[in-house]
Amino acid sequence: MVLIGLAVLVSYLLLSALSAFAVVTLWRLRPDPVTSALVGGAVVVVLGYLSFRFGTLQLLGQLDARELTRSESPAIYRLLDRLSDEMGVEPPEIKLARFTAPNAMALDPLGRDVIVLDTALFRLLDVDEFEALLAHELAHLERKDGLSQSLVASMGQTLVGIGYFFVSPVTFFATGIALGTAWIRGRPREWHRTLPGRIRIGVDTIVGFLGFGFTVFVRSQSRKREFAADARAAAVTGKPLALASALRKLERAAQPQWGMSPLWVYGEVEMEDPISELLSTHPSTDERVERLNAIANRSATRIEVQ
Repeated sequence: MVLIGLAVLVSYLLLSALSAFAVVTLWRLRPDPVTSALVGGAVVVVLGYLSFRFGTLQLLGQLDARELTRSESPAIYRLLDRLSDEMGVEPPEIKLARFTAPNAMALDPLGRDVIVLDTALFRLLDVDEFEALLAHELAHLERKDGLSQSLVASMGQTLVGIGYFFVSPVTFFATGIALGTAWIRGRPREWHRTLPGRIRIGVDTIVGFLGFGFTVFVRSQSRKREFAADARAAAVTGKPLALASALRKLERAAQPQWGMSPLWVYGEVEMEDPISELLSTHPSTDERVERLNAIANRSATRIEVQ
């Protein structure tokens, strides 16, 4: 155990020295702040863009969706063409798939944009509800929501990674001292009780909180985009209550029938605790319906009685 402890100690001290050398060298070679910001921004954009494109292609491949041709359903494509023309976007391709819960999603891989529809939607929704849901997905494509979210997430991951890189010498040093001395003392499982172990845990906690905070921010922006897509669909179709009705139907269709945990609309697990609400990419159906009802009330024609 002493030999293992010495080996662990030397290995981590070497990693600490190498990472410290890398940090000092990078700091000495740093360009001016403007150039650093431009280079960093370019790296974030490129990484976010590649992650989004490859992730979208991978997701589309996993869905095992088939194309819905114009000859199969000309009425749907007439509706799609009309909505796309009103919104100023190119009509996307429509694909059909089977999800674990009724679902619709807008994807924009390289080439033509795609809207994937669950086959269950055709029996669940009436014409107005289907039109409103289709307009909602087109709104995501119109605003490039998927790419925007990917770029924001890439920026957060990059910032957290840079922060962890600069504290890595301290992390490796504290870890080596904690693990090495714990093995030498014959108590390897008690490394976290030592002072260096507490320092290592403290650094991990701080980085974890930063990552969690940025994740909460990204998810909150995703929920705002859902509200914006709902409002855009309501404005284009003039049928906010139809979208509200469609969301309710999707929610009911996703409810469990045999006591299992319910699936949230768009595939998320519905939980009512605050943490789950913070990490949810979609607002609750109640919130969305309430906002759509407010839009309908504002646009309603009122007759004033003298």
